[in-house]
Amino acid sequence: MEKYTLSVLVENHPGVLSRVVGLFSRRGFNIASLSVGTTVDDTISRITIEVEGDSLIIEQVSKQLSKLMEVIKIKTLPENEMVKRGLILCKVRVSPKTRGEVMEIANVFRAKIIDISPSTMTIELTGNDRKLSAFLDMIVNYGIEEIARTGMTALERGANILKLDKNS
Repeated sequence: MEKYTLSVLVENHPGVLSRVVGLFSRRGFNIASLSVGTTVDDTISRITIEVEGDSLIIEQVSKQLSKLMEVIKIKTLPENEMVKRGLILCKVRVSPKTRGEVMEIANVFRAKIIDISPSTMTIELTGNDRKLSAFLDMIVNYGIEEIARTGMTALERGANILKLDKNS
């Protein structure tokens, strides 16, 4: 199964996200990742959805989404034509002996240490799926106490802009 990234512009109204997500669950499609936030225009939100499946599933989902009144525009973003990032906040167990090692790993991944206590270190890291997974693989043996992770968010590369009219 392949992973597809959909960028969906919607009217920023209460219940829109629920209707979009409900459409996926009614059709039996699993959402691998979800991110939502307002755009430059605070009456419009961008929902970034990662879905695992094939091109037929994506076509069906896109057609169903376009039927929702609040949906302004949908675009499947090709992997090589987008910038995609997620965020991890990770609380790692440390001791005086391992603190330096964990700091070194964080530095290699260009992560930020945002909190330190005698027994834990909280690290913030942004990146693509591979970078985030590689980081977690490197620190798992130290002991991950807690983790909070956002869904992926994405934009097209270059000057391409997802236009706000339904017909473009």
